[in-house]
Amino acid sequence: MLSDSQGRLQDRRPLSIIDIGSNSIRLVVYEGLARSPTMLFNEKMLAGLGRGIVSTGKLDPEAVTRSMEEFRRFRALSDQAGAEHMYVLATAAAREAINGPDFIHRAEDVLKTEIRVISGRQEAYYSALGVISGFHPANGIAGDLGGGSLELVDVNGEAIGDGITLPLGGLRLQDMAKNSLTQAAKITRDELAKAKLLKGGQGRPFYAVGGTWRNLARLHMEMTNYPLGVMHHYEISADSATNFLKQVAKAEIEKVKGIEGVSKNRRSLLPYGAIVLQEIMAAMQPSKIIVSALGVREGFLYSLLDEAEQKADPLISASEELARLRSRSVTHAHELVDWTARTFAAFGIDETEDEARYRHAAALLADIGWRAHPEYRGKQSLNIIAHASFFGVDHPGRAFLAMANAYRHDGIFNEAIAPEIKALASPRYLERARVLAAMMRVVYLLTASMPGIMPRLKWEQRGNGVLALVLPASLADLYGERPAGRLAQLARITNRRLVLAVEGGPSVSVK
Repeated sequence: MLSDSQGRLQDRRPLSIIDIGSNSIRLVVYEGLARSPTMLFNEKMLAGLGRGIVSTGKLDPEAVTRSMEEFRRFRALSDQAGAEHMYVLATAAAREAINGPDFIHRAEDVLKTEIRVISGRQEAYYSALGVISGFHPANGIAGDLGGGSLELVDVNGEAIGDGITLPLGGLRLQDMAKNSLTQAAKITRDELAKAKLLKGGQGRPFYAVGGTWRNLARLHMEMTNYPLGVMHHYEISADSATNFLKQVAKAEIEKVKGIEGVSKNRRSLLPYGAIVLQEIMAAMQPSKIIVSALGVREGFLYSLLDEAEQKADPLISASEELARLRSRSVTHAHELVDWTARTFAAFGIDETEDEARYRHAAALLADIGWRAHPEYRGKQSLNIIAHASFFGVDHPGRAFLAMANAYRHDGIFNEAIAPEIKALASPRYLERARVLAAMMRVVYLLTASMPGIMPRLKWEQRGNGVLALVLPASLADLYGERPAGRLAQLARITNRRLVLAVEGGPSVSVK
């Protein structure tokens, strides 16, 4: 079923994943199989299937009943959203419980599809793929904390080490420790002694995956008054994490700032998640904690892509999609990518790999706010970009992308723009954002935001260190005061002598 909405990518075929965990069961319907997957619909229930499994060996009977009712709803929602394929993954509780096979059989009847009960090693593998898919590149230890188990695996670029699964999920740890946080710390320490791979993570990041750790990170954001509420690639220094986790592990959770934003069903598990992370830090000595919003589900989706799609840059893929959906011309956006690359080269501006990627993305995103009122295009674009579902970009990179677009609309000398977002970017990133925006402000006045002009513009070195932006004679009518004025702004912030010229015709020095 294709959508009748122009806000959807019409070449995508929706698919859904149901993730049956020890604590939660989640349905996610994706717009389609893509390098940077977009959620169409997302719903979860905190079933607590693994509660009590340590003492009984069985899935919680009330949770089983509630789950079956929810599976009917999830099946209907998946069909309503037009999902052409449904994948169902079951993890620790379902694979270990005595009544797990019966539960799976009943669930398959309700869902009308096969359920993949994945092993601990497979769970670690898919979790690693999720981290690999979301960072550019990942290099550290990935840890996925669920309700029943903890998966640890070394990731380095596209290389995945041997993973290990340990019985340290929040629900299971709470049961094993009989609600004693002191006992939970001892159990965790003893189990982590088996994870020899943690020693290889010393001085490298720890990628934290899973709802409990995301909720802890949300509390840390509240505590530090962090200005950007985006979870993916949120970083916590080792020192800050140590002090924060001590507070949470004392079980005085109701006193922690921001706790009202965490569901009551999850709050009781936060101290156990804090203890596990404390003990991981003690054993591993990571450089920092980095939160990943991607885990087993996204790793499974990534495994379905072909090799070429896996190698695609997730940030560029997502930016391309927004350009297709929201810009006046996606062809113009691609021309802007090429023109800014040529302009940076003509100006002798060097770029790191990430800076080149970010410039590429910023060019693709430059026109996504055009439908807003002109006075609000900068603010709207900044908010969309800063909070977009982007992967493969850290928070300073997000700030660069957002500020480049804001400067392009609201003026490169406007110091009042989004101080909270500016604070996330380095001075170098802010300078680059201004320069890139100034270039965009010149060229948009020559193209009317439509393709066909930028490939015909060229930069020429002239005498006395003058650099000329040259229009072909056939485009002489585009020559005028306004683009010359914008070129003067670019000259000012780059400290260069620039002229606007027509091939074989006049030129105007703008500095």
